Amino acid sequence: MKRKRHQKILQIIQQQAVETQEELAEILRGEGYDVTQATVSRDIRQLHLTKVPAGKGHQKYACGAVNLGLSDKYVKVCREGYLSMDMAQNILVMKTVPGMASAVAAAMDAMEFPEVAGCIAGDDTVMMAVRSVPETKLLMEKLAGMFEG
Repeated sequence: MKRKRHQKILQIIQQQAVETQEELAEILRGEGYDVTQATVSRDIRQLHLTKVPAGKGHQKYACGAVNLGLSDKYVKVCREGYLSMDMAQNILVMKTVPGMASAVAAAMDAMEFPEVAGCIAGDDTVMMAVRSVPETKLLMEKLAGMFEG
């Protein structure tokens, strides 16, 4: 149930500007999810959502890695090792600098993206088993934002 709710949250924030936890909870309830503000708060933390400017002084939730503590180190490892990514159905294939695939895979595992079931690394390639094709696309968007940021 939590995985489906997380998928729905990611879908909602991509389709509309959501400014508050209360607003997100209301939308989820309208979609048939029985949630409290505390549940939504926990989901936001687990999904590593952040607030970004939405124009005219407003903010909205968006996908992004946590920018505190160890996550900074993981993001740095991924940025330094990353070369490209492509998908094959629900498999995300990431090319890395030679010798960096293992470190990138370990960093991806440590960041605990809910879409990822697990990673396998070679020398310069990481294969990530993602739970579904739509989640693979969402993950690629998240990672693209993380690598650009």
